[in-house]
Amino acid sequence: MSEITAQAVAQLREMTGAGMMDAKKALVEANGDLTEAAEVLRKSGVIKALSKAERATNEGCVHAYIHSNAKSGAMVEVLCETDFVARNEAFVELCHDLALHICASAPICVSRDQVSTELVEKEKEMYRAELAGQGKPAEMMEKIIEGKLNKYFSEIVLLEQMFVKDDTKTIDQLVKEKITTLGENIQVRRFSRFVLGA
Repeated sequence: MSEITAQAVAQLREMTGAGMMDAKKALVEANGDLTEAAEVLRKSGVIKALSKAERATNEGCVHAYIHSNAKSGAMVEVLCETDFVARNEAFVELCHDLALHICASAPICVSRDQVSTELVEKEKEMYRAELAGQGKPAEMMEKIIEGKLNKYFSEIVLLEQMFVKDDTKTIDQLVKEKITTLGENIQVRRFSRFVLGA
């Protein structure tokens, strides 16, 4: 199998508008072939989901989950386009899964752009300190830091976390699957997590 380069991922993202992880996964599946990877994305519904991403979301629901020990819980606000979908069983199930996931995985924000610049810079400084004295070229160090930062985001950003009920997909992929199934734009707007005594 050919190596999937960052350039190929960027090119596929440019062609389709898909996210980095979706593009990379499609290229792996297509053995590096851009045309075939675009088709993989189309078949998986990622491109369909992206085409709906600009549509207004004025309906939805606030869903709460309380853990069985009654010591932790979460509330999540999930938006969709119509009241009809907001009452749909598949949408309600998604909201429940999201609230359960938030309770279990403790994300700090919905998307990467909500992570404060200060926090990102603090993480970068910590990684630089870890790598100091290893004699690595500056370019390599920046790539290592970028990799560590992406790993950090996958731990704290809701949409980038692996879904607790199925660790083969991210929360973003779960939401995109529901967009494809329900035919409407779906947005996770905000959430709160509660832990007794925390």
